[in-house]
Amino acid sequence: MGLRPPLRVAVMVSGRGSNLRALQEEAPEQGYAITGVVSNNPTAPAVDYARDQGLALRLVDHRRFATRAAFEETLATALDDLAPDIIALAGFLRVLGADFVGRYQGRLLNIHPSLLPAFPGLDTHRRALASGARIHGATVHLVTHAVDGGPIIAQAGLTVIPGESPAALAARVLALEHALYPYVLGRWARGEIADR
Repeated sequence: MGLRPPLRVAVMVSGRGSNLRALQEEAPEQGYAITGVVSNNPTAPAVDYARDQGLALRLVDHRRFATRAAFEETLATALDDLAPDIIALAGFLRVLGADFVGRYQGRLLNIHPSLLPAFPGLDTHRRALASGARIHGATVHLVTHAVDGGPIIAQAGLTVIPGESPAALAARVLALEHALYPYVLGRWARGEIADR
């Protein structure tokens, strides 16, 4: 049996890029390669990191488009130019429309800072603490038309510390994300999650 070529991953970002950094650092060991980065925010720290790493970079600023459809068509062209096997949303802060999601169905992943289906959407850590949750964590899931509602691929959890602040909980969950996302892409690259 021959060796598989590395899984080709495009990463979509909008912010600081800490998950992008974790994905890039673990890529050689996990058997995938980041073929490029797409961002809707040209001033994001993630963009600077991608440039510093010499990663192919495509900037598609959503503010320059009159409609979401026009933005997403340009976004899709940028992604297709990178020829990814998988697209990893890593702090991409735009809700994607049904046509875009359908175009990449089964190849579009997201990491979310909660143990879905609990606490979809924003402000997950504050909501987890307010609910009295004793366990919290992160989820990697396939993206579907339902926001944070796609099939769960993997989760990692931790025990909530009584009296913990949302910021402290967020920092601990982010550390879980940095381990979980590369692990999932590594399993995908080895054919343990989906048949390539």
